[in-house]
Amino acid sequence: MLSGKFKLHSWLLAGLIALTTLLTSCDLPQVSAEDRVFLPLSVEFLDAYPIPTKEFAGTTVGGLSAITYDRARNRLYALSDDRSEFAPARFYTLNLTLDATDPHAAKIKQTAIEAVTTITNADGQPYPAGAIDPEGIALSPLGTVFISSEGIASQGIPPTIQEFNLKTGQWQRNLTIPQRYVPILEAEQQVQGVGDNLGFESLTLSPGGTAIEPFRLFTATESALVQDADAAHPQQGASRNRVLHYIVEADRSLLISEHLYPMAAVPEGAKFHGLTELLAIDQGGHFLSLERSFGTKGFQINLFQVAMGSATDTSRMASFQGSSSIDPVQKKLLLDLNQLNIRLDNLEGMTLGPRLPDGSQSLLLLSDNNFNTLQITQLLLFRLQGLK
Repeated sequence: MLSGKFKLHSWLLAGLIALTTLLTSCDLPQVSAEDRVFLPLSVEFLDAYPIPTKEFAGTTVGGLSAITYDRARNRLYALSDDRSEFAPARFYTLNLTLDATDPHAAKIKQTAIEAVTTITNADGQPYPAGAIDPEGIALSPLGTVFISSEGIASQGIPPTIQEFNLKTGQWQRNLTIPQRYVPILEAEQQVQGVGDNLGFESLTLSPGGTAIEPFRLFTATESALVQDADAAHPQQGASRNRVLHYIVEADRSLLISEHLYPMAAVPEGAKFHGLTELLAIDQGGHFLSLERSFGTKGFQINLFQVAMGSATDTSRMASFQGSSSIDPVQKKLLLDLNQLNIRLDNLEGMTLGPRLPDGSQSLLLLSDNNFNTLQITQLLLFRLQGLK
């Protein structure tokens, strides 16, 4: 005769076996490796708005290479990449008004320029011509903006990341840039550093930072460093770019890691091919990136989702040449903008914008007209869905 205790154990064992059989026989949902890495993002194109070239407060509104959104004030800040040739290095404050007539098909009603702010150097003076090439801008929780400069490699001027007062444009500090990014020329041949006009084109801060807590700042090279380029990965082409990751506080900053960003293959007919913007979209290592090419077929532009979580830290690698065991950041094509069937120009700026009338998140892209009368400054509006 079986004891009551043994009968109970037998009943539990039989139940576990039955449950296991049931679970293994059911069609459980399969989650792919890609789904575990990337967010379920989608973008919907809504509108294209031209910003006319005009004079404002003694400056020419043009060369807008970067944009960032101030949610507290509901304003945009757009950076001109003027090397202080047409006017002092500067950024503009823009007031974006959306047309909410149809909440499911938002349009841009107006983009009005409200102010221009000249950025000044450590001596409190506007930057002289050719001293800076501002390309990226990001609003910080400290009441400041960070601005990246590509530098001017042909003249040995290094790239920079600097902090400026949002209201006055006054210089606050420089972030430390590793020596490997500094251009070095030997016998009129560059042997190290960012290439000419190929430096820190992008700049972004992780969302959610505060004035009393550290926040994360990221920038990336537009193309490979000179010492990273080789025949298989040329400086312009399917290059291996570098992403820099900083921790920033009110009184100090630290570069904590770098990662390899693999550029997509050069589109047919393209001569210029680079990473023009990087945008942090959460605190979990997810970004959007903008890759732009130009050649015989005009501008060809792709929007990617990027995940950095499993990428190798390359901060101790002086060069990528001969390195085959690097895990790069992971990329997934989100949108080929040439499929929109609209005129595309030199898109270089990107930011998460205001909430749309239906409550969804907007995404804004901005083009740099290079102060060229044959080009346009355009602001593209998208609906971005899938953010956590």
